[in-house]
Amino acid sequence: MAELRGRKLGVLLTVAPAHPGFRQAIALMNAALDAGLRVYLYCIDDGVHAVFAPEIQAIKSRGASLFGCAYGAGRRNIALDESAAWSGLTILADVIGSTDRFVSF
Repeated sequence: MAELRGRKLGVLLTVAPAHPGFRQAIALMNAALDAGLRVYLYCIDDGVHAVFAPEIQAIKSRGASLFGCAYGAGRRNIALDESAAWSGLTILADVIGSTDRFVSF
């Protein structure tokens, strides 16, 4: 696992916390952080609801970078606050282009 330390994992979360993929994403991000990877999480579509989930905030507190789609939040009447760095698709493109691996749920 030492060869993974310092590598970057990008995660696109498109599902709400009630979806089974949410738990899979949480497990993957925790394992990645345990292995010393840098985690970049972008929440979009129904995934913007997950920004406020305790599991996501715990991932953030462990050092993951957390981004939320500002447009998606607006369409779902979610107020923007300090829970995530609210942004647009340009940031998502940067995450995709600058990480060693990119996965989506």
